[in-house]
Amino acid sequence: MSSDPLKLPPPQRETFLTRALDRVRRAWQDVREGSAAIGTDLPAARLEAVRRQIADCIGGPGGEFAARARAADLGRLYLSFDDTGRRRFLTLLAERFATDGDAMARGVDAWRDAGTVEARVKAERRMKEALTPPRLRLLRQFNALPQGVKFLVDLRADLLAVRDMSPQLAALDDDLRELLESWFDLGFLDLRQITWQSPAALLEKLIAYEAVHEIKSWEDLRNRLESDRRCFALFHPRMPEEPLAFVEVALVKGLAGDVQALLDRDAPTGDPETADTAIFYSISNTQRGLQGVSFGEHLIKKAAEALAHDVPGLKQFATLSPVPGFRRWLDKAAAKHAGAIFQQPGDADRHLSLKSLAQGDIADTPGTRDFIHRMAGWYFAQRNRQNQPIDPVARFHLRNGARLERFNWPADRSANGWTQSYGLMVNYLYNLNRVETNHESYVRDGTVVVSRPLRELTQRTHALES
Repeated sequence: MSSDPLKLPPPQRETFLTRALDRVRRAWQDVREGSAAIGTDLPAARLEAVRRQIADCIGGPGGEFAARARAADLGRLYLSFDDTGRRRFLTLLAERFATDGDAMARGVDAWRDAGTVEARVKAERRMKEALTPPRLRLLRQFNALPQGVKFLVDLRADLLAVRDMSPQLAALDDDLRELLESWFDLGFLDLRQITWQSPAALLEKLIAYEAVHEIKSWEDLRNRLESDRRCFALFHPRMPEEPLAFVEVALVKGLAGDVQALLDRDAPTGDPETADTAIFYSISNTQRGLQGVSFGEHLIKKAAEALAHDVPGLKQFATLSPVPGFRRWLDKAAAKHAGAIFQQPGDADRHLSLKSLAQGDIADTPGTRDFIHRMAGWYFAQRNRQNQPIDPVARFHLRNGARLERFNWPADRSANGWTQSYGLMVNYLYNLNRVETNHESYVRDGTVVVSRPLRELTQRTHALES
């Protein structure tokens, strides 16, 4: 054995490093578990001390382990603040650790005055350094900690609530969003199927995160994980127990047009071997701090590929999607156009029953269904200032390369479904051989791919706009 204490043999060196990392991990553990949330609002008298602590994290002495330990302490401190304290902390970080404007100006002057290629390259390097705000170093230190990525995702959720309060906070959010976009690149994400045998903690998160059709009980969840159902989620390797987004799928025959039938716990379980259609009926993003970091479209495509491999009998992949703005739009259109919106024979009676429709007790008749579908055709023909459909769900799926396939009414008779869209839902069809072409056409010139029946319906109702 070597007598030099600075040159430890491999087993002892491994123990030293492991112990150092364990100390950091224990110091950081309180950030995610059992943090003492004392609820302080970070009074002004403490701001300077916190500023020094941030500065020490960014440029303090010591090596990697010291930097991690300081970042862990700062993270625990942040989580001890109440909403007011966190806002003051974020404001401090945004204003006092931003890009150095004077250094940028000096870099521009040096670049302008550079007389040689070497001098210009050196000046460009200095400008690049000047353009990098010091706070980025702190954010990257959090990334290196156990569960630090989740901490940053949650911190950005806090930041989104206050980013509009100042340009500096908006700039901080831009910095953090860009970091998260690079860390959550699609190449880093894993698709995993979630089953009834998955860990209970993960199943509990599905119940908590479901944002489209509430999971009301464990029995309800089990029904959604039966043999004729599938659930897929995206995970990041640094957040292995936290789904980023998940999609629920029903394996059925033909396009589904009634979400209550899909969610019915008393319905018999279907045979996936006889199914020809995969219906994506619920897509939920789970991390508010990843707003603007897009991977929902990746989830659908990867899930469709996995289903095509595992269930060879599937011939088509489609959604049964909500139309969240339809009711609000229809109410405004009825008020604005009065009788003009009810021009076709028989519509006068339905004009009088619009209040009944709002109460959810209108009869399901072919005439009423035709009226709702015609109004939906008008709604989906509308464009916003960016020449895109006014419906946010439509923008998501159409940009993703899907085709607007079919209107369904009444498809969602729940209270939420009626509040959003008077029960209207839509099928978007994903032809795996056409999604890239459709996506390119939509992005390039706004082309919306529509099935022939809906195209004819939209053309018939287009005259109502005048």
